[in-house]
Amino acid sequence: MDESTTDASDEPAAETESENEAEQETDAEWMDPADKPILEFLQSEDAFEPSQLDEAGLCPGNFGAYRCRELTKYGLLNNPMTGVYEVSERGEQYLDGELDPSELEPDE
Repeated sequence: MDESTTDASDEPAAETESENEAEQETDAEWMDPADKPILEFLQSEDAFEPSQLDEAGLCPGNFGAYRCRELTKYGLLNNPMTGVYEVSERGEQYLDGELDPSELEPDE
């Protein structure tokens, strides 16, 4: 009986892991699942600071700042001044489905 109880509890966990993996898919190997929501949020703003991502409940501000730096490296965001980001033309193309981010190379 103990084995069947253990097996039954293992099955839902396996399904949950599969569902989480599906939710974690990204459009490019270098991307994080938070990137598209970050870009969509920024698209609705003119320019912003990563702390606004935390206030909007998208992700912690420090993580948002890191992801913004990464998105800037790949040209999806512009960084007009320290700590302020805006969606670039390339970022707009990605959000419109006109650009495959897996083909982008980082600016070093």
